[in-house]
Amino acid sequence: MSVEVTRLPSGLSVVTDRMPHLESASLGVWAGAGSRNEAPDEHGISHLLEHMAFKGTKRRTSRQIAEEIEAVGGDLNASTSAESTGFYARVLKADVPLALDVLSDILSEPTFDAEELRREQNVIVQEIGAVEDTPDDLVFERLHETAFPKQPLGRSILGTPETVRSFNSARIRTYLSRNYRAPDMLVAAAGAVEHERIVAEAEKRFASFIGPAAPAPEPAHFGGGTRVETRDLEQVHIALALQGLAVRDEQLYSLQVFTSVLGGGMSSRLFQEVRENRGLCYAIHAFHMPYSDTGMFALYAGTDEADAPELMRVAIDQIAIATETLNEAEVARAKAQMKAGLLMALESSEARLGQIARQMLAYGRPIPLDEIVAKVDAVTVASARAAGRALIGRGRPAIAALGPGNGLESTAAIAESLVRRAA
Repeated sequence: MSVEVTRLPSGLSVVTDRMPHLESASLGVWAGAGSRNEAPDEHGISHLLEHMAFKGTKRRTSRQIAEEIEAVGGDLNASTSAESTGFYARVLKADVPLALDVLSDILSEPTFDAEELRREQNVIVQEIGAVEDTPDDLVFERLHETAFPKQPLGRSILGTPETVRSFNSARIRTYLSRNYRAPDMLVAAAGAVEHERIVAEAEKRFASFIGPAAPAPEPAHFGGGTRVETRDLEQVHIALALQGLAVRDEQLYSLQVFTSVLGGGMSSRLFQEVRENRGLCYAIHAFHMPYSDTGMFALYAGTDEADAPELMRVAIDQIAIATETLNEAEVARAKAQMKAGLLMALESSEARLGQIARQMLAYGRPIPLDEIVAKVDAVTVASARAAGRALIGRGRPAIAALGPGNGLESTAAIAESLVRRAA
C-alpha cells in the first residue's frame, strides 16, 4: 500500500492509495460541509444538493450521467453526513479519467433544472416518509434532536417536507458556492491508480473551485432531556445518548474500547446480559459517534412494552458496572476487533477510499496503519474504565422512545435517574 498526498495551489487536497494487485479503482470527491453547515432556513439543502448533482449538467442529462458510468461497468453514488458530503464511483482502471470527469462535471456545472428539482424534492419527501415508517431509524432522529436541541447537529440530515419543498435552484447554487471551495474539498482514489495522473486530472477538472475556506459551523452543545412519542407499534424502541468525545480527543480510543466491550457485538456485556441471560430483547447495541468538536455515545434497544423498564434498569446497571469491572480479556478482545476491522479495510478499494477520506477530513492527513494500531494497543483496562466513568459523569443524558402504551415516560425517567445515580 502506498498513500500519497498533494495539495494544489488552490488548496484542494488529492490523496491516493495505490493497490497494484487490483484492476479496478474507487475514487471520490468530498466537501467538508454537511447538514451542520446549513443556516436555519437551509434545513435539508445539503442532502438535496447531493441528489440534484446527478440530475443534469451543461454537458450531460441525468440519464447520460448514469449511462456513461454504467456503460463501462461502473457505479456511481453519494452520501451526506453532518460534516461532509461525498460523491464517488468505482470503475475499471482504464475508466478512471471518465469517472473523474463525471464527478467534476456534476459539481462544477450542474444545471439544477426546475422540473428535475420538483421531481427530486418529491423523491426526498418519500425518503423522509420511509424514515417515519421505520422506528429503529426514527428513534435516532429523535435522539439527535434531544441531544443537540435547536442546533444543526440535532436536525435531520434529510430536512422536512416543508423545508425541502421550499428550495429553488438559486438557493441550492448559493449553498454550493459558499461551501464547496477547494480548501475544504478532497479528491481521493484507491486501487489501480497512479498518484501523478490523479493529481493532473484533479488540477484540470476542479480548477473552478476557488476561494477561501467556508465559514466554520457553530459549536455543538450537548443538551440532553427526554423525547417520548406514543405510536401504534409492536415494540418499544428506546435510545439513550451521553456526551462523547470529539474525533481528535486523546481519550477517543479508550472510549471506543469501552463502548465495544459494553455493546459492540454478540460477546458484549449488553448483548449477553440483556438478551442472552434475560431474554429482554432481540436487538441491543451501543456505539460512539465522534464529530469534529463533540461526540455522542448511544445505546439502542427494541423490546416489548412490558419489558422496557427492566431492560433500561439492566442496561444502565451494565454501563455503571463496566466502569469498575471491565477486564483484561474484554479489552484485548475489543482491541483485536478494532485492529481486524482496520486490516480488513485494506483488502477493499471502496473501504480504503472511505478510510483515507475520513482521515483527511478529520485530521488533514492520512493516518499510517502502525500509528492507529499503536493508539489502539495503548488502551489499558484503567484507561477504558476511566473513559467510561467520564462518559457517565458528563451531564444529563438524552433519551428518545417510540412505541405503544403509557409506560414510555416512566421508562425514560428510570433511564435518566439511573444514569444520574451512576454518575
